[in-house]
Amino acid sequence: MLPAERLKGIEAFVASVDAGSFTAAAQRLSLTNSAVSKSVARLEDRLAVRLFDRTTRKLALTDAGAAFYQTCVRVLADLAEAESVLAAGRAEPVGRLRLDAPAAFGRMKVWPLLLQFAESHPHLHPHVSFTDRFVDLIEEGIDLAVRIGGPEHWPATLGHRYLGRERLIFCAGPSYLARHGVPASLDELVAHAAVLYGRADGSTSPWRIAHPDGTVERRTMQGRIVVGSGEAQVAAVQAGCGIAQLATWLVEDKLASGELTAILPELTTDGLPLNLVWPVGRQLQPKVAAVVTWLADGLRVSDADRSRQSSR
Repeated sequence: MLPAERLKGIEAFVASVDAGSFTAAAQRLSLTNSAVSKSVARLEDRLAVRLFDRTTRKLALTDAGAAFYQTCVRVLADLAEAESVLAAGRAEPVGRLRLDAPAAFGRMKVWPLLLQFAESHPHLHPHVSFTDRFVDLIEEGIDLAVRIGGPEHWPATLGHRYLGRERLIFCAGPSYLARHGVPASLDELVAHAAVLYGRADGSTSPWRIAHPDGTVERRTMQGRIVVGSGEAQVAAVQAGCGIAQLATWLVEDKLASGELTAILPELTTDGLPLNLVWPVGRQLQPKVAAVVTWLADGLRVSDADRSRQSSR
């Protein structure tokens, strides 16, 4: 077990790195700027190494500081986990919880689950944002985020729980298929009008084409319509504007009702991974741990779900 003396200054050091300055770290820790600065200075003296290159504008980690930071994050995470495991069994989720989720997935899938949880835990006060932009959880003070896509290896500053992968299926509206016919092969499919997801920089998401040998091709398409919203893509397809490749969670109800028709279901393929992500310092606070468990149970994509989605 580490002597208590070795832990002095670590919290102030990590907060300073995360916040970018002693002043911002002091606000997060409810300390004075001087207290944080002196705590980090004493830590450097004890370690006999410079952790920061200080300028008048910002703090920059030295190479030694960067390596030490990664170790400190793991140490604080382990301590938080050990304390929270004891507290989670007896503590009611209370206080504000900031959660961020992708716009369409958040409204359709996350929000109903969170409302159920909030109704059962009246002392929890969720503050929820729905956005498709990248959110820096630590910088923006987010307790928990739902991510579609993300790195293969998450940084040490973030904890995560893998939920599975979305499934992608081609679909069109009955009116479009009545006018243009149902494509019976990949060659016929790519000749049809495409409704694509586009980004502000002008790029579009390619279609993911599953081949019989198991390979997946990323094919760039020319879109008749390009729009930066999955819900708007669905509306365009319903209106008969073309064929889109969409996540099954986005269209499963409309496929079941007949408002949309699945095209070449054998081309259904994996999409992006789904994860719950949180800053490790808050990873098992009772309120965060409880919401992580609740959302993971409600959002997890099982093999049975995947088979059912693919057969529609």
